[in-house]
Amino acid sequence: MLGLGLIVLLLGLRILDPVWVADLRHTAFDSFQRVNPRPQVPQPVTIIDIDDRSLTEIGQWPWPRTVFADLIGAAQQGGAAALAFDVIFAEADRLSPPNLAAAQGGLDPGSRALLEALPDHDAQLAAAIARLPVVLGQTSVRHATRPASAEPVPAQPVPHAFIGPDPTPFLQRYPDLVQNLPELEAAAAGRGIFTVRPDPDGIYRRLPLVMEVDGVLRLGLAPELLRVATGGQPFAVRSNAAGVDGLVVAGQAIPTYRDGTIWPWFGPSLPARFVSAVDLVEGRVPAGRLAGHLVLVGTSAIGLEDYRPTPLGTAMAGVEIHAQVLENILSGTLLSRPNYTIAVELTVVLVLGLLVVLLVPHLAASWVVVAAGVIVIGWAGASYATFLQARLLLDPSFPALALLMLFIVMAGANYLREERARRRIRGAFGQYVSPDLVQRLTERPEALTLGGEARELTLLFTDVRGFTAISEGYKDDPEGLTTLMNQLLTTQSEAILSQRGTIDKFMGDAVMAFWNAPLDHADHAAAACHAALRMRDSIAALNARRAAGPGTPPAPLNVGIGINTGLCVVGNMGSDTRFDYTALGDPVNLASRLEGQSKIYGVGIVIGAETARAVAGGFATLEIDLIRVVGKTEPAHIHTLLGDAALRDDPEFQRLAQANARMLSAFRAREWDGAEAALRDLAPLAPRFGLEAYSALYAERVAQLRVAPPVADWDGVVDATTK
Repeated sequence: MLGLGLIVLLLGLRILDPVWVADLRHTAFDSFQRVNPRPQVPQPVTIIDIDDRSLTEIGQWPWPRTVFADLIGAAQQGGAAALAFDVIFAEADRLSPPNLAAAQGGLDPGSRALLEALPDHDAQLAAAIARLPVVLGQTSVRHATRPASAEPVPAQPVPHAFIGPDPTPFLQRYPDLVQNLPELEAAAAGRGIFTVRPDPDGIYRRLPLVMEVDGVLRLGLAPELLRVATGGQPFAVRSNAAGVDGLVVAGQAIPTYRDGTIWPWFGPSLPARFVSAVDLVEGRVPAGRLAGHLVLVGTSAIGLEDYRPTPLGTAMAGVEIHAQVLENILSGTLLSRPNYTIAVELTVVLVLGLLVVLLVPHLAASWVVVAAGVIVIGWAGASYATFLQARLLLDPSFPALALLMLFIVMAGANYLREERARRRIRGAFGQYVSPDLVQRLTERPEALTLGGEARELTLLFTDVRGFTAISEGYKDDPEGLTTLMNQLLTTQSEAILSQRGTIDKFMGDAVMAFWNAPLDHADHAAAACHAALRMRDSIAALNARRAAGPGTPPAPLNVGIGINTGLCVVGNMGSDTRFDYTALGDPVNLASRLEGQSKIYGVGIVIGAETARAVAGGFATLEIDLIRVVGKTEPAHIHTLLGDAALRDDPEFQRLAQANARMLSAFRAREWDGAEAALRDLAPLAPRFGLEAYSALYAERVAQLRVAPPVADWDGVVDATTK
């Protein structure tokens, strides 16, 4: 019922056709033309272009009417069949000699008489218009501008007839007609409207072939030019109950949309369409260039601002849009969107929508996706195919969007069932593995297979110092020991998970964790260090709470932490029936060994060289030795992590770091006096940073090496004897 209700709602929405639905449809039609613009087949259509070069050579705009008279004469001599102006001459030429005489109040009578005796420019233009079939452009406005008291100027009728019912209720209407000077109108063979309304998004996709302007029926500039060029016979408007069906002009039936508009199939702007006005006037146009051509006069000059956005995604001079209409009519390549296309689109939504409602509840999620893709892409492909094969515009957007919405709604129940299953997985596994891993398992159940991937990880190992002695203290209270261990492990887990780490496993009183798997973590080394510092502070707070309790203060909990960074293999590993998400590799083993060294050096956190390099500048770290751990032949530099960036910038830490660097340098160079001097500088600072044991360790080493110097080829490497 929900699916059926949605179908009814979608059909009603399409019938109402709000602006956003129309915009989607128009955008889809635009994309068709951008992918496949109209092929350029030569047609007898030429634009006389008032371009920037013409303005430079002839002079600034507006030109004297004599220039246009010369232009018409040159076109006539060139063999033009007819000419139309995408320019209006609504006012008298102010540069005409009689008008100049009237405008100059200080002229002497003789000069005034001479000017008034010269030929009137508008009369010269009218005479030129009368010698060639010329269509004068007329325009209009969207809202009435004539004062209520003003008398309308009678418009010259254009002969026409109706085939079918009166089409005027369906035509585009304009309230005012802006005409040319009466003497020019009287001399012209025709009159065409060059006004074009854009769609709501500002794109000029459709042009009216016929419209009603100020109560008068008018053709657009292009069809009127065609009518005049073929003898000036009346045009006819075909109509039916749904609106305008087409226009008959020059003996040719031109299908239109229900409001008398057409959809030109636009091609790219071509220089070959244009002849510069100055070249024509100056006689520089090749002979025969205009012979038998329909000529449009307009402008592409940037300053005259007659550019219009088109479906091709580029602006085009208004006169070239009219030229493209003429080319479409002559070549029979107009796009078609008959009145029945809406019924076809509604039927598609109804039939395919019912199919979706019936089938989706019985399909698996993967098949729902496949079916949605096949139906939606199939309809879009069919729409594009009708454009290519028949130049028929069928809306791909709304049916596709409607069907997609139906798929989403009908798949909702399946999704909700899957979501309930995901919640069960989270409940079952969330207590044992990290939330990130649980989320990955719920999104990708196929990840529950054996195998792994190579990733750079930062690994962290912890272990409780002296756990055996702590256990003996609870030999009569095993529940108390369990509670203590849960508190300790919870403290460590919270620190790890707060930094988006993955807890690999608990090993008695020890913890293994890593970063940068299963999810990417760009700053995984820093995250591990932050977790270690938080772990250290949380354990100190736990010890303080335990010490504040009743009775004899218990022994404090001390945890050693080892951190290392390197390339590992991480993934699900184990048997076919039981496996864990874990990491393997040499960096894992080294991280475990580093945790063991924390007890030797008397520090809480030991980090490897790769980790130290990754966090350099963001934490307070000190190099503490160059050792060869058990099981490895290559030595490794090890460091201790003491604090964050605030501690690193502390002046006392800076002095400590300098003294430590001098000590290690002297120690490895066998400069025992220098090492002891550096240790004397380091010793007063050591207590604040918990480095008393570390300072004492090196003091003992220096003393022993004074007595028993190392071998001659000693490289400063210390062999670790314990894991």
